[in-house]
Amino acid sequence: MKDVQRVPLYMQIRDYVYDQINRGNWKPNDQLPSEKELSEQFNVSRITVKKALSELTDMGIVYRIQGKGSFVSSDQEGEPTLYKSLANLKTGHCVAFLIPRLENTYTANLVKGIEQECRAAGMNMILGITNDSQEEEKRLINEMIQLGVNGIIIFPVDGEGYNEEIVKLTMSNYPLVLIDRYFRGIETNNVCTDNVAGAYDATKHLLQLGHRNVGVVSTYPKWTTSIEDRIEGYERALSDAQISINRQYRMDHFNPDKMNVILREGIVVPEIKRELQQYLRTNPEMTAVFATNIAVGISIIAAAEEINIRVPEDLSIVYYDFEPLSLLISKQTYMTQDVPGMVSKAVELLLAVIADPQRKRERVLIPSRLVQGHSTSTMIIKDQSSIV
Repeated sequence: MKDVQRVPLYMQIRDYVYDQINRGNWKPNDQLPSEKELSEQFNVSRITVKKALSELTDMGIVYRIQGKGSFVSSDQEGEPTLYKSLANLKTGHCVAFLIPRLENTYTANLVKGIEQECRAAGMNMILGITNDSQEEEKRLINEMIQLGVNGIIIFPVDGEGYNEEIVKLTMSNYPLVLIDRYFRGIETNNVCTDNVAGAYDATKHLLQLGHRNVGVVSTYPKWTTSIEDRIEGYERALSDAQISINRQYRMDHFNPDKMNVILREGIVVPEIKRELQQYLRTNPEMTAVFATNIAVGISIIAAAEEINIRVPEDLSIVYYDFEPLSLLISKQTYMTQDVPGMVSKAVELLLAVIADPQRKRERVLIPSRLVQGHSTSTMIIKDQSSIV
């Protein structure tokens, strides 16, 4: 389960000042409260206040006069200069894309693809990074609306529940499209990989190779529909093959941030490696594993190698997502997502919703494809004495 992320104090003060200006409580060229007054009001250090005001200055929302203090910026029309940049954009030709992070090829390709699709449609795109924080996601949503964008594409943040700001926008028919994930039980416009079908195909591939004791390893799935759907696809494949689901073969409690360390630093967090190795030792008859994403998949491969479990001779592994460049020489078996198809449909759908906000909400599922590599093979009898 993810830890609750706190909003830094300087960001709270920055947002307070920004909100007061937007509400018209502080007019252009009005002097702001002093650093001392703000530090006393919020019971924080003056350094914290200074950082908040510095950000606002960098954004052009306030300006400083040495020895006098900070003032609300203005242009000739008397509006905060934050909006000045949008004056150069064609009215009705700007959308926003909010994404939790940029840490791998998949997310980078989403950003690149959406920007290209927007440009081809004559639209400007504003990018917002939510840093896996629902509070930051809320702040950016409100900021984009205040900036006057015509619609928003959102890759939702994981969390204990759905972001209420997204739900409110959906209920008010604001032009909005979710990408990669959806909200279960809430009708939204969204474009996602068909994760159920993809996981089904991945598991079926293992079954067709003769494996019958097939495990599944995942990060914590609750509130992350892509992971929930992949586990569902795995279970459907076993059920259709009339194979009983063994709960001992399911491991799905890993923290996503810790699991993703291997993508950033090339190493498996020691506690995760120990748990994976214990999982493999405890289930020596298990000959294959479906991993719900690449970080899980390559972590299992690394953990198995240290205890003399050979991939694929002793353990076949197929994972979801993509093949990182570092593994191209020893290509693994994985499910690849159709990123170009996903971003094209997301932008197309958003433009349709902008044109007609009342249109029936649509859920689009994009197929994924199995890429067969060297991490899966026909089942052979394992030499369990080799496991240490």
